[in-house]
Amino acid sequence: MKKKVTVLTTTAILSTTFAANASASTYVVKKGDTLGQIAQKYNTTVNELKSLNNLSSDLILINQKLSIADSSKSTSSNTTTSNQSSTKTSTAAKTYKVVSGDSLIKIANKHSISLGELQQWNNLSSSLIYPGDILYVSKPGTATNTPASNSSNNSGNAGNTTVKETTSASTATYTIKSGDTLSKIASTYKMSVSQLKQLNNLNSDLIFPGQKLKVTASEKVTNTGNNNSSSSTATPISTGNNGQSYASKVVSASKSLIGLPYVWGGSTTAGFDCSGFVYYVLNQSGKSIGRYSAEGYYDRSYYVDIPAVGDIVYFKNTYKQGISHLGIYIGNNEFIHADSSGVRVTSLDNSYYKEHFDSFKRLY
Repeated sequence: MKKKVTVLTTTAILSTTFAANASASTYVVKKGDTLGQIAQKYNTTVNELKSLNNLSSDLILINQKLSIADSSKSTSSNTTTSNQSSTKTSTAAKTYKVVSGDSLIKIANKHSISLGELQQWNNLSSSLIYPGDILYVSKPGTATNTPASNSSNNSGNAGNTTVKETTSASTATYTIKSGDTLSKIASTYKMSVSQLKQLNNLNSDLIFPGQKLKVTASEKVTNTGNNNSSSSTATPISTGNNGQSYASKVVSASKSLIGLPYVWGGSTTAGFDCSGFVYYVLNQSGKSIGRYSAEGYYDRSYYVDIPAVGDIVYFKNTYKQGISHLGIYIGNNEFIHADSSGVRVTSLDNSYYKEHFDSFKRLY
């Protein structure tokens, strides 16, 4: 009789263990975990994870136990179910939760994607984001987006629509020279810095003379409108319906200050430093911006391949390491800025500034 009880007990234990494996396993949340990371680790989606654990938000706590659908259950099902599960896993996109201090360009750079991709995948028409927002940082697999997917937005102004066409899908090799930056190389080959870094598996902007980089085939810009022809000449920034008048105001306001002295921290006509000059000119031209350092403006702007009048030119490693100087691009390969010589116009071919050039960017 005793032997029989032992057998029954063992059978019950095995039966219980099998049932647990056939339904779900448990994961204990660790510091730094997000639902997106856990879902990716276990080849599931955030929505499935939330549904399985009756979660109404993305908030999870350290040491919280989550039920995870056991992958062995799906593999033991019939072929049709297995294929459906596999398809669902492959189309799940990576997500990122916005935290305080984030900007779209910082999130894009962090995940080695372009700003345009980030906006397209999340259907964003502006750069406004809030802490707690969940953003796709990889292409949603169920989407069938194409570069020309904004047809509904272009139907009313098809007369001057610009379309980028890739002339070739092949890649070429570029050997880095002294003074090169990723921004300059990307601009030359009509790529974004993020695309260039992704193509070469780069985790930082650090490059060395003699290093070889893969670059894509060049792109051509085709204007499909009735009244514009293809041109590589930079055009004024379009800000609302008066983009050209804004650019004109920038040039007029900045040139009216030529000759004023350099003053550290200055942002009035008594004297300017580089960031104070940008702050004063752009506000005078109708763009409401705060007073930041060169690095502050850098973090609030995004890369552009071809600069337009009013774009910001950034320089690095002048009086300190990193982004340390900026000016306003005014066309003809020139920028206006405030340096130790006061407010003046300087060519981008100037040997000193050419050596310290970092990038062209546009404020959000």
